[in-house]
Amino acid sequence: MQLITVNIDKPQESNFIFGQSHFIKSVEDIHEALVAAVPGIEFGLAFCEASGPCLVRWSGTDAAMIELAQRNAQAIGAGHCFIIFLGAGFYPLNVLNSVKQVAEVCRIFCATANPTEVVLAETPQGRAVLGVVDGCCAHDLETDDDILARKELLRQIGYKL
Repeated sequence: MQLITVNIDKPQESNFIFGQSHFIKSVEDIHEALVAAVPGIEFGLAFCEASGPCLVRWSGTDAAMIELAQRNAQAIGAGHCFIIFLGAGFYPLNVLNSVKQVAEVCRIFCATANPTEVVLAETPQGRAVLGVVDGCCAHDLETDDDILARKELLRQIGYKL
């Protein structure tokens, strides 16, 4: 077995959701969940099939996001993983519960805009996702000023009243 990491290749501000599913039907069901959750959503979705022809299956509403999802799914190559890239102005917070409710979805590894590495184990059979490195290490505790700034930001962007 070999341990490897794959960097998620994306524009700095792009948000994505990376997870694991268990069936080819996931592509259509995740697509339907996304468009039902946020009308007009722009996204690209790619899914690594783990049997049969072992293709990267894909769908979406935005050509650039679809290409981003396809490229990253091919680089990861682990069976039954999926990656969703969201277009500008769309955030995981708005669709994450809908994605988690898709019957085939087994787990979500991350939902982020941070620089991300996928940690993989590679064997003669294939690849397994062991986890992700989402962003950077925390290095200090927030101060009272940091707490105020956090609360102000959440209210400024409309997530808290």
